[in-house]
Amino acid sequence: MIGLVGGLGVGAAIHYYRELAAAHDDRVRPMNLVMSHASIARATAFASKGDREGLASYLSVFLGRLAAAGASFGVVPAVTPHLCIDELNAITPLPVVDLTDAVSAHIRERKLSRVALFGTRYVVTSDLYGRLRGVDIVRPREAEIAFIHDAYSEMAHSGVASDSHRQTFVVLANTLQTRDGVEAIVLAGTDFALMFDASNTPFPHVDCARAHIDAIMRIAGSASAPAPA
Repeated sequence: MIGLVGGLGVGAAIHYYRELAAAHDDRVRPMNLVMSHASIARATAFASKGDREGLASYLSVFLGRLAAAGASFGVVPAVTPHLCIDELNAITPLPVVDLTDAVSAHIRERKLSRVALFGTRYVVTSDLYGRLRGVDIVRPREAEIAFIHDAYSEMAHSGVASDSHRQTFVVLANTLQTRDGVEAIVLAGTDFALMFDASNTPFPHVDCARAHIDAIMRIAGSASAPAPA
């Protein structure tokens, strides 16, 4: 049974629910899922202070509720909270599917050597917490990072994608390719699903949510869940 920590934000949880349900339908098998709702404001407050222990402690409460409801492994369907994945794995009552591991594996499979990140400031300036190894990560310029953070945060909190923001993201992706030699943009925020999908994204990209969902489905279809790290 999948245990989903929702609310980080709501649009992200809806996207994971929809995609996991579709993946189970494709495999002609029932989906077993329980969800507990966290607060994006609380999680963002911990992240903005760099309080990894506090964020891990907060998320572990919801994972405990999911374990009590019968979940066999946990999923945090958001990128920013994975800044505390090591601290969370040390205290979690459930094993957690690590998004950063799934994305790293996907990048290696595609043999990408130079990428840039779109996501919150914490994601971009940390090069996704230093967990993407074996690939050069190009940071956008400061004004570009500010736009990416503000536009993404607005979308995550509102659940609405702006046409003007979408156009600016596309222009910025093209700039990073031509100016900085970036091979692909890592969409390091689940709520980008409100704006981009496989059919309408006009630049090479890595969809973190898709890589994560594929990893979840591999575990959901196996005989046992992963052991905590």
